[in-house]
Amino acid sequence: MAASQARSGPRSQLTPSLSGADLARIDAQLVATDRLLEQNYPGDDGSRQPVHTVYVPADRFTPTFAADWGAQALTTAAAHGGLARLGELLGQDAELASAVASRVEGKLGSEPIEDLRLDFEDGYGDRGDDAEDAAAVAAASAVATAVAAGTAPPFIGIRFKCFEAPTRARGLRTLDLFVSGLAAAGELPDGLILTLPKVTTVAQVQAMDYAVSRLEEIHSLPHGRLRFEVQVETPQLILGPEGTSPVAQLPHVVPGRISGLHYGTYDYSASLQISAEYQSMEHPVADFAKEVMQLAVAGTGIRLSDGSTNIIPVGDGVENAWAIHGWLVRRSLERGYYQGWDLHPAQLPSRFAATYAFYRQGLPAAAARLRNYVERTEGGVMDEPATARALAAFVLRGVQCGAVGADEVQALAGVGVPQLTALAHPRLATPSNSLK
Repeated sequence: MAASQARSGPRSQLTPSLSGADLARIDAQLVATDRLLEQNYPGDDGSRQPVHTVYVPADRFTPTFAADWGAQALTTAAAHGGLARLGELLGQDAELASAVASRVEGKLGSEPIEDLRLDFEDGYGDRGDDAEDAAAVAAASAVATAVAAGTAPPFIGIRFKCFEAPTRARGLRTLDLFVSGLAAAGELPDGLILTLPKVTTVAQVQAMDYAVSRLEEIHSLPHGRLRFEVQVETPQLILGPEGTSPVAQLPHVVPGRISGLHYGTYDYSASLQISAEYQSMEHPVADFAKEVMQLAVAGTGIRLSDGSTNIIPVGDGVENAWAIHGWLVRRSLERGYYQGWDLHPAQLPSRFAATYAFYRQGLPAAAARLRNYVERTEGGVMDEPATARALAAFVLRGVQCGAVGADEVQALAGVGVPQLTALAHPRLATPSNSLK
């Protein structure tokens, strides 16, 4: 005992050996690192991310477009045994299929499209400058009308032609006419999204940054108001000529400007000489590209979207197409891709059925682990703060898309949405919503 006390006595009198000057020198060495982490790696902002993006040729959009697609989706589901039957096709047990079906029915009636892109690129084609000018102006007017009427999806915008030489001027002109038309109509939609396709180089993204910066100046918009998505459709963006990854540079050459990266299934696969029969969101080349994309934007707050499947639920192949689509949606979700593309109204039932099942199946375990973490209760799994953030983010996404209710989360996890948000995004937490 005496020896133990002797050893412990002097230790309690120890003081740090590093001087104030030492600490100041270390701080000075890390100024650039601190600035990089603060500016370039802010993390997710906690706002809602749509579960899908619907693409439609720009001239087909009307203020009732979303509701029309929802009605078509419900009609298709009814013609094939109903939404509960769809759940069974996707491997859901009877209880889960019933719970999912009621929520999907409500979703298709109230908000069938979360994110809509009026397409002036592949889905529109080359119709001549006069026709596209008129269509761009009409698209801006129709979007403004839909937003004012409350019939627009929460996220909406355009995809214009790419910045390669043959289409650059046309793409910029369409972008200009659309944004200028919205600005002339009044305040820009909160969920406005612009999509730059077929990006090959960092310089094209820098050019886009300049274009939207000038539009902000011209229309007296706040700096950074016009953010944009980048479509990753070319192998040159994954691996550049110098052996580096250009896509990893994008968040840092235009920090804060890019809102998302979208994988382009078919252009990318074709560029790598994958035959048409095997072009798919689950092909190994697709997985590699998407893993690089994940690494490139980790911590930056830039979101990710998977691509589309061209196997459409029509004719005699509806149920088979639903099974394929549902599997691909689930696969993307399990791999951390929480968004994808839909191209037809009959894909909406399988999109939401697969998405809602993913969150509802995972809710009980995630909520139990969250409750244990918040209440500091010992359980079979000891979760680190990073894992708790992931659990909270998972549950929060489920609430935001309508898969689970805030009341369910409160009952199972013992936290409300403000606390859930604070857990998922601690950088955003304030004294009013932080956990007690």
